[in-house]
Amino acid sequence: VQLQASGGGLVQAGGSLRLSCTASRRLFSINAVGWYRQAPGKQRELVATISSGGRTNYADSVKGRFTISRDNVKNTVYLQMNSLKSEDTAVYYCNADYMGVSYWGQGTQVTVSS
Repeated sequence: VQLQASGGGLVQAGGSLRLSCTASRRLFSINAVGWYRQAPGKQRELVATISSGGRTNYADSVKGRFTISRDNVKNTVYLQMNSLKSEDTAVYYCNADYMGVSYWGQGTQVTVSS
């Protein structure tokens, strides 16, 4: 599975960004897709996941601000990020769990200026 992430950039605190992750396989065949992030000097952490059945899961730090969704026609998973904070600054990675194997896309940088 190849994953192409896009949508990162520089935004002011309180602003919004939408990340996209397009998969090389049909989304319905993928167990779960998620977004993770890694800030400088920190470990990679879960941001949000969405299952093939549409069940979502969020890190406490982003609940109420971020929304993960999927478009099975476009084979794309989105991460809508609102009310961004400086602590959301990180490289964001998309991940797919397919046939018991974890696949990673390239990261996309999100920088939130205060």
